[in-house]
Amino acid sequence: MRATIFVTDDDEAIRSSIARRLTRRQHTVRTFESGEALLDALDHETPDIILLDLKMPGLNGLETLKGIRPKAPHTLVILLTAYGTVEDAVEAMKLGAYDFLIKSVDLAAVDPVVNRALEYLKLQRRVAFEMEGTAGRYALHNLIAESPRMRTLVAQIQELAQNPKTTVLLEGETGTGKEFIARVIHHNGPRGSGPFVGVNCTAIPHELFESEFFGYERGAFTGAFQRKPGFCEQAEGGTLFLDEIGDLDLPMQAKLLRVLQERSIKRLGGREDIEVDFRLIAATNRELRKEVQQGRFREDLFFRLNVVSLQLPPLRQRTEDIIPLCLRALLNHSREFGKTITDIDAEARTLLQRYPYPGNIRELENIIERAVIFCKGNTVMAGDLPQEIREAPITPVTTLRKDLEPIIRIEMALGQHTLEEIEHAVIEEALRIAHYNKSQAAKLLGMTRFALDRRLKKGTEII
Repeated sequence: MRATIFVTDDDEAIRSSIARRLTRRQHTVRTFESGEALLDALDHETPDIILLDLKMPGLNGLETLKGIRPKAPHTLVILLTAYGTVEDAVEAMKLGAYDFLIKSVDLAAVDPVVNRALEYLKLQRRVAFEMEGTAGRYALHNLIAESPRMRTLVAQIQELAQNPKTTVLLEGETGTGKEFIARVIHHNGPRGSGPFVGVNCTAIPHELFESEFFGYERGAFTGAFQRKPGFCEQAEGGTLFLDEIGDLDLPMQAKLLRVLQERSIKRLGGREDIEVDFRLIAATNRELRKEVQQGRFREDLFFRLNVVSLQLPPLRQRTEDIIPLCLRALLNHSREFGKTITDIDAEARTLLQRYPYPGNIRELENIIERAVIFCKGNTVMAGDLPQEIREAPITPVTTLRKDLEPIIRIEMALGQHTLEEIEHAVIEEALRIAHYNKSQAAKLLGMTRFALDRRLKKGTEII
């Protein structure tokens, strides 16, 4: 990495020697004989690194360092002195110096210190770039929410993001984007600069639960050669995301409950309680209330998790979002494969909107990726879509949500559907919405339970 480096020293010989050394390594170097001259130059140019003499007439190194901070807050400052003391080093570090270098006759120590500073700069810039990209990807305004239900969900997410301690439970089918929404909540709130620690609960064996979640001390068990922080400590100041929390067995649930109640942990082999500060976001594709009723999930843990619950709708219930999601995936995959595909053909759009997406957004992404691979022009055609999309039977009934109320949409293909099939499909959808409670389904359809049973007996048994 080539850098711009300012060298400030009242000794012209030292100044010139350092400048020649750095110039030979392809760096751009400017020299100054005083702190005052350096501060004036910072009004017009900001270097990557400043080498600054500690003992100078006029403004000394520490006084100059105080003036550098507001003008060049991200520049790394390395203090130079022939009379270094511990007190000077401590004071310099407090004022924001990167390092402290004792001058020698041959100045051999300059190279390793500057090299370390350059490595630090590269790491700093890479992290800043990644954080900027991450923040953009998970920005609230980038969420696709054309459907009423998603617009409501985005408004709830916006409120939640500003409450950094509130526990959130995300419920929804596999592939509906629960981890993505968890990251949106994290990155759009006060904890956004902290860590996001994602844990797949199905991947943690029972015997490793405590060591993974709480960490361990050196010597806690065979193979514990050094201390290791667990997930709870790693998430300090940020967010701990527990995916598929419904898959934890009861003993694991009890240990997790204690952490949420006490907000402290004890490492394996440790004696002290360690306070932890993180926001918990949990996700599940199970209905936890039913799991509680059937004794597979602790009721007290459920109440701890269910402070705010968000239900992520399956893709078939947010059909207004399907094409915008497809277009975004098209742009991303087109860029990834070096293609210039910009649109989706009308026939292909119709097929994509009618498909039920059992795998939800995850499946949609895969479908578009495959279409981009096989697309020969600038527009995705119906023939570029997978066979299961092209040959999927047209579902005559779909459910949309308007202001969280279900609306059954009927699409009758004349010559392909009979009136009896349409009636049967409407009844089946109403039963699904009512979780197969016949009395509730009959109420939704405006008929008696007896009338519903009579119609069910006319057709194929559907429950």
